[in-house]
Parts: sequence; C-alpha cells; structure tokens
Amino acid sequence: MSRGRNRKPATYEDIEQLPVGWVGEIVDDSLYASPRPAYGHLRAAARLTSLLAHPFELSREGPGSWWFLVEPELHFARDVVVPDVAGWRRERLPEPPDPELPWISTAPDWLCEVLSPSTRSLDRVRKMPLYFREGVANVWLIDPVRQSLEVYRRGTTNWVQSQLFTGNVTVSAEPFEVLPLDLGLLWTPRMGGTVQP
Repeated sequence: MSRGRNRKPATYEDIEQLPVGWVGEIVDDSLYASPRPAYGHLRAAARLTSLLAHPFELSREGPGSWWFLVEPELHFARDVVVPDVAGWRRERLPEPPDPELPWISTAPDWLCEVLSPSTRSLDRVRKMPLYFREGVANVWLIDPVRQSLEVYRRGTTNWVQSQLFTGNVTVSAEPFEVLPLDLGLLWTPRMGGTVQP
C-alpha cells in the first residue's frame, strides 16, 4: 500500500506505526508498506546471501573484499528503503559505520531486490532510480516465480541491463563474476518437480 502525494510527506513515525510484520519504506516522500515476503522470496534471498557471503566475506581462501546484510534499512536523506540483500566493498566501507544504529546511510556497492507481486512495481519504478541517484554500482532483480535474474550496471545517466538469466543455469554475474552461481539453488521446487538440494 502507498500513501498518496496529496498528503504531508511520510516520516519515520509512519513506519513505526505499521502493524507488526509489515515492512515500511519511504520513497519520494510516500510511504510504501508491504507484508512480510512469501517463502519463495525468503528462500531466494537467504540462499543468495549464503552463496555470496561464504567466498566473498567469510572465506580466507576466497576472493573476499565484501560484507553483506540481509534486509538492511538504508536511509538516504528523506528516503528509507529495505533491499532484500546488500553488499559493500570493504575498500570503501570496511564495516558498518555505527553498530548501535539500526540503519545505514552509506549506499551499498551492490544490492538485490527479490521481486514479489506486491513489490515488483515499487522495486522497478521507484527504488531503481533512487539507487542510481545514491551511487549504487550494480543491482540484481531476482524473480523467484519466473526464475530469472536481471543484472544491472550503472550507466552514464541510467541503469544498463548487462545480463539476463532464466531457469536452472550456472552463471557468472557482475560484480561477482569470479563465482559460478547455480541459480537453481535459489528457486523453490515446483509441485511435481525435483527437490533442490
């Protein structure tokens, strides 16, 4: 749900007044509230984080140089957004700026939105321009229903879709090209289909 533009600008107090279990975001002074995501959405985000965090954050033998958060609350001026997964290069931001704060105001270098029917338009139409404005270098859009991964890189004036993958394929997707990523591990098995490990 969103609040129309003819009302006063949304504030963080509006987010705090949402029912328990709802996620609130403020984009262009409008409040967007959505229920907690469904299982397929959660599975894709959790598995993606596991696949990336091990080599890029936790392994001493891996490529390293990143750290990741699941559903971080990001504050950009008056905008408040909660991407599904976000990553920062350690060379730019070694650790979260203040471990006592429940939000971060430094834009990530990469982030991923897992598309849901209730958030698809918000993620594509409202949040993508905001991420571009804030200097995010790469954005992934994962659709667990369509079993697709869209990879965007920052262009001169807008996002450029650099890669599109669908189905149970192993991919090399920027900015994590050195890691072969099995997309089949992200999808929820369909009824009558084989069970993913």
